[in-house]
Amino acid sequence: MLAGLLKKKNKTLLGVDISSTSVKLLELSHNNGRYQVESYASEPLPANAVIEQSIGDEEAVGLVIKKALGKARSSSKKAAIAVAGSAVITKNIEMSDGLSDDEMDYQIRIEADQYIPYPLEEVALDWEIQGPSETAGNVDVLLAACRLENVELRKDALEIGGLETGIVDIEAFCTERAYELIHSQLDESDEVDTVAVVDIGATMTTLSVLHQGKTIYTREQLFGGKQLTEEIMRRYGLSEEEGIKAKMDGGLPDDYETEVLEPFRDSVVQQISRSLQFFYSSSQYNDVDYIILAGGTSSIIGLDQLTQEKLGISAIVANPFVNMTLSQKVNASMLNNDAPSLMIACGLAMRSFD
Repeated sequence: MLAGLLKKKNKTLLGVDISSTSVKLLELSHNNGRYQVESYASEPLPANAVIEQSIGDEEAVGLVIKKALGKARSSSKKAAIAVAGSAVITKNIEMSDGLSDDEMDYQIRIEADQYIPYPLEEVALDWEIQGPSETAGNVDVLLAACRLENVELRKDALEIGGLETGIVDIEAFCTERAYELIHSQLDESDEVDTVAVVDIGATMTTLSVLHQGKTIYTREQLFGGKQLTEEIMRRYGLSEEEGIKAKMDGGLPDDYETEVLEPFRDSVVQQISRSLQFFYSSSQYNDVDYIILAGGTSSIIGLDQLTQEKLGISAIVANPFVNMTLSQKVNASMLNNDAPSLMIACGLAMRSFD
């Protein structure tokens, strides 16, 4: 099983987002209809510990998790982690409504090889009943399967870091769950049906399109903030570490804004436009009502305004914590700076309250 990929849990879980460049830990509580951030930490990963979205060195990732856990000062020992959507096969299938859970599980596993192009012994598999199907006496079942190796590497890294895996989720589902916290921030939110969440990380950009709060399309492409870092390094003769620091802290020459940052912002908007065109061409939709920019690269000043101007679609930068309270041990400034990159960690932490 995918460690409870789609099953509900009640104990508080620490959301652990392992990206290509960092580990982010987030713990939430929920009282009287309101969330509170109980603990948070983010730690950079060494180069090549995670390549694209695959863990290359679980020992290195585990040690970074341990360091982040120490900084977060969380008492939680169970964690929720996610695998990338591109690593997961999902399929909606119909099953008889009269089956018990054990019978359903047995039947799905017998039929799973129709949908999964790997030997079943190499696959982590889970399923969840979605509701009655159009065929009388049947139910729609969501089947999710992932190469076991992808799951085990993440679980091993958590164990090295001092945590136990409570849930393995899918990144697109985490984004969908966290969108609940963003929806109220949109202008005229009652009229917003179709939303594009564009998560621009260091190396990967993921487009998730949600219609009435449910994911209908996802697409990943190799593009991210690392390209800005590389251009800073090339133009100003800096090391990677110096380039990242200069990008974050400023202090670059006067021509940085016009010669480096503006062209990169334009490239980001072009990538967003291209991703949306792929969506339009492969679906019944030919527009979206809103764009939500997420991921660390979305924090670049003016990117939301430029996106809105060039594409003619309202755009905001994601901040899932706007209506949350913070515990005293959480650094509010740091959390606010990192907020756009915490959609997946937030969606994972919210699994505690399903």
